[in-house]
Amino acid sequence: MSHVSARRGVFFMSVAATAWGTGGAAGSLLFQTGELGPVDVSFWRYLLGAAFLYVTTRLTATAVRPGDVGGRRSSLLGARFDRRVLVVGVGMAVYQTAYFGAIAQSGVAIATVVTMGATPLFTALGGRFLLRERIGRATLAALAAALGGLLLLTGESAFAGASVLSGESAVSFGSVGAGRPAGIVLALVSAAGYAGVTLYSRHHRDDSQRTAMGGFAVAAACLAPFALVDGVLPAAGVVPVAVLLYLGAVPTALAYGLFFRALTALNATTVSIISLGEAVGAAVLGVVLFGERLTPMAWCGCASLLAAVVVPAVQAGRTTDKD
Repeated sequence: MSHVSARRGVFFMSVAATAWGTGGAAGSLLFQTGELGPVDVSFWRYLLGAAFLYVTTRLTATAVRPGDVGGRRSSLLGARFDRRVLVVGVGMAVYQTAYFGAIAQSGVAIATVVTMGATPLFTALGGRFLLRERIGRATLAALAAALGGLLLLTGESAFAGASVLSGESAVSFGSVGAGRPAGIVLALVSAAGYAGVTLYSRHHRDDSQRTAMGGFAVAAACLAPFALVDGVLPAAGVVPVAVLLYLGAVPTALAYGLFFRALTALNATTVSIISLGEAVGAAVLGVVLFGERLTPMAWCGCASLLAAVVVPAVQAGRTTDKD
């Protein structure tokens, strides 16, 4: 696997965060149009993500020199499910299902902001005490900005439109106000799981492509029994199928592929802070697509989160310039 510079790692994570920002909205559309639950959506996301990565990896293998095709294919497509891949896959199954469960209970914006806001805090603590990563003043400032943005976006007055969901949205998401505590708990579980996968993958950061593809396959296998009981097939129609394909290709295969590559160049805390760009994008999509209204306080939270994203990105760029 070729070396990834810090600057390229920042770019990879920025693209991944942008793609992830659309994942919550896609999941919400599937709740509405596909008649799928959180476990079903997570199952399809990982199954399709593994399939897309398999196809792209195979195409990449056939693009190299003819004499190298066999070796490349056996190393990348061998599906050797060692302990690392199993741990990553189980972690993915837990945090992704908890995330979509939080969306179903509390809406796109709250679920995504709590999940991605709490993740860098959990990751920073784990990185400091488990991986011995240094946390400088700039990183602490970014974490403080992230926490401030999280509090502004999830405060009691942050979502003035929490109770205005009606009709189809009300049926799909339930009472957002009543479900908010349960949604926040699920979001925190998702954040803890995401932080665990990030820290573990940073510690074992070789062969990122196989980690992503194998992790997706394991996660799908973990969720399959529950999805079958719940009724795994989406409602017939072009829209549910199109959204499922998009969810598997962009916020899953593309985003996680870049995420694991970025972890080979950047420390876990930096990666988790840059990924907060997802929260802002998802909050905006929640406003545009689902009628979730943000107060001025919440928009200030978005600005604070964006500031938190910029700091580690600039730091990584400076590190590359010095090298």
